[in-house]
Amino acid sequence: MNRTDRLYALVEELRAAAPRPRSARALARHFEVSVRTIERDLAALQQSGLPIHAEPGRTGGYVLDRERTLPPLTITPAEATALAVALHALDGTPFAVDARSALHKVLAVMPERERRAAGELAERVRLLVPATRPAPPAGPVVPRALREALTAGRVLRLDYADAAGRRTARDVEPLGFLGGTEHWYLAGWCRLRNAPRGFRLDRVRAATALDERAPHRAVDLTALDTLGSDVVPLDAATVL
Repeated sequence: MNRTDRLYALVEELRAAAPRPRSARALARHFEVSVRTIERDLAALQQSGLPIHAEPGRTGGYVLDRERTLPPLTITPAEATALAVALHALDGTPFAVDARSALHKVLAVMPERERRAAGELAERVRLLVPATRPAPPAGPVVPRALREALTAGRVLRLDYADAAGRRTARDVEPLGFLGGTEHWYLAGWCRLRNAPRGFRLDRVRAATALDERAPHRAVDLTALDTLGSDVVPLDAATVL
């Protein structure tokens, strides 16, 4: 069994045992590898976002939170391949990394036969791109705290650099993402300016999510066409 197949099988082994823990030693015997190899595999799964945690003690071990993971899916190989092709459209956006992570999670819970069939089908798919079409720009790196704060509705503290390189600390109530062919922005209510502002993601030097919940504000994101001198104004026609 290669490592990729073992990772998939390891997830299903933990799922079948949940909520009972499985020790690294027992998992190593089951997969006929060393304890160190299993520990590396578990660490890789945790880093990918799977909710696996360790329980201490003689009867402890590793546990997968079944409530936060998907059961085996009845998704077809063609459907899985369609997802992979569709995610190609997210290249150059802040969501490219999260999209790939989501696809890996879907594949991880597919039955092995369907997963192998999806891989074989994907190998026979080629996207034709005109030679004159420029490659999509690299997507901006979005700090995890920024994404999580937007989802949870938390106030953000940004270390932000304006067009001239001047850096300021901003407490921002996040509203959403705005993007186009050139730049992506975090739209939010800036407490320093007491007005809506768009912050270019490539100018965010650091982002920290505060404990404070952001109040609801009725702001039309498509109307943010005057964002102040510290950011490049957005054309509403390019808003996604």
